[in-house]
Amino acid sequence: MSCKNKVFINIKTLFKGFGIKFFITFIFAKINEKNKMNTELNEQEILRRSKLEEITKNGIDAYPAALFDVNASAQRILENFSPEKAEEFKNITIAGRVMSVRDMGKACFVSLQDATGRIQLYIRRDDICPGEDKSTFDVLFKKHTDIGDIIGVTGYVFVTKVGETSVHATSFTMLSKSLRPLPIVKRDEQGNAFDEVTDPEFRYRQRYVDLIINPTVKDTFIKRTKLVNTIRDFLNSYGALEVDTPVLQAIPGGATARPFLTHHNTLDIPMYLRIANELYLKRLIVGGFDWVYEFSRNFRNEGMDRTHNPEFTVLEWYTAYKDYNWMMDITEKLFEKIAVALHGTTKVKVGENEINFEAPFKRITIFDAINEAFQRTGKPYVINSDMSEDELRKICKELYKDVDPKIGKGKLVDLLFGNEAEPYFIQPTFITDYPIEMSPLTKKHRSKPGLVERFELMVNGKELANAYSELNDPLDQRERFEEQARLMERGDDEAMFIDQDFLRALEYGMPPTAGIGIGIDRLAMIMTNSHSIQDVLFFPQMRPEKQEEPQQV
Repeated sequence: MSCKNKVFINIKTLFKGFGIKFFITFIFAKINEKNKMNTELNEQEILRRSKLEEITKNGIDAYPAALFDVNASAQRILENFSPEKAEEFKNITIAGRVMSVRDMGKACFVSLQDATGRIQLYIRRDDICPGEDKSTFDVLFKKHTDIGDIIGVTGYVFVTKVGETSVHATSFTMLSKSLRPLPIVKRDEQGNAFDEVTDPEFRYRQRYVDLIINPTVKDTFIKRTKLVNTIRDFLNSYGALEVDTPVLQAIPGGATARPFLTHHNTLDIPMYLRIANELYLKRLIVGGFDWVYEFSRNFRNEGMDRTHNPEFTVLEWYTAYKDYNWMMDITEKLFEKIAVALHGTTKVKVGENEINFEAPFKRITIFDAINEAFQRTGKPYVINSDMSEDELRKICKELYKDVDPKIGKGKLVDLLFGNEAEPYFIQPTFITDYPIEMSPLTKKHRSKPGLVERFELMVNGKELANAYSELNDPLDQRERFEEQARLMERGDDEAMFIDQDFLRALEYGMPPTAGIGIGIDRLAMIMTNSHSIQDVLFFPQMRPEKQEEPQQV
């Protein structure tokens, strides 16, 4: 019997005797074993593990499970303490991460960082070890406590001779031993970081460390949460209802984008991660709700750059008996409110630009915007809504040479706008009245043939919001979907699917409705002056981390 046949029989026997589950478990165990081999500890990591062993040998649990009842924070102490209030801060308990230590022999000054900021601790041997046994200070603290360890202390607040508000510790507890050293960040005498870790590969992949060592990062995400809460409060004040709609969908509708595909084993059908929640929210309008909104986690299987992540957050809301003119008015009010809530003013610094969110915002049609850009750059073109696809394609080919032959009239106009006009709209501007081919879910313009009642809000050269007077004519909507199907047949993999159930819902009747989608991630970039979308996502999508191959002996 050949060796090859023996191997085949062995694998077959393995499947018969233990089943496929065991086989998969075996394979993953081997992979994990290889990964462990690839992970070599450096000198600092070895030292910290040896310290952990010594702590354990001394009968101390470096990861205690007991409750540690914190009753104070760095921020509360620093903002409220004064010598006159010393009695109120006589018995405080605080916990956090050790960020620096100044050894003074029988005493140490420690910089402790908690969720609210940093405060100095004064830890003296005779205070935390009043008896003869000094091991808590000499062994546990001085010898085995490192920068990055999480500790807790009880004590009282005082002001040092140099005027620094500090906590005088009377007891000390190890709460979590850190086995990896933190990157070193240089600071000035006031404690301000001036040599932060800026490597994006490190910061985005290990966000947990980024949050510890870069003090401005946490503030960005606090502002993002405040931004979302401001929007929620604004909408709730108008009586809007927050809802949840499916993330896993049989038909990915509501936008022109390439979806992520998966498979439902029980139903044995393909499923998609949602690219938008629009069609489900409109179903709720059909069902009788007048105003619904959702902070929607969407997924699009497309490119990644500083303004795009495959997973992103969009706010969408739909309001019955309104149109896109009303939507522009209320959107101005919302953005003005957000700016004031986060910055105390309508003026927001973004890079080198100062953006003013004071209403009203400028309004201009997409064709006028493109023609103004042509005029600004001296290009001899003028376009309008009556031009054919061939006429638009000819202009695009003259400008860009390589133009995808699969795209239709709508995307040709979008190509012109994106390349020629978009970067010039720094101040908030509503771009209105798009070609019907660009907007398969939008109501036809009431007075301009070939156009629809749609706007996009441009800020700092990027789209922040997209809104329509929603199409509620089921026959017109079916024709638009069928046109999208024809584009898909031409090879446009971002064209919309036909959603028969949504068409059925429209046939029951949807009232005149205005709807909008606002990119929360891009809005957070603007409101926190962040250069990249990765800076406002806790855990942005990254390429798989490379494993180092073990060296051959």
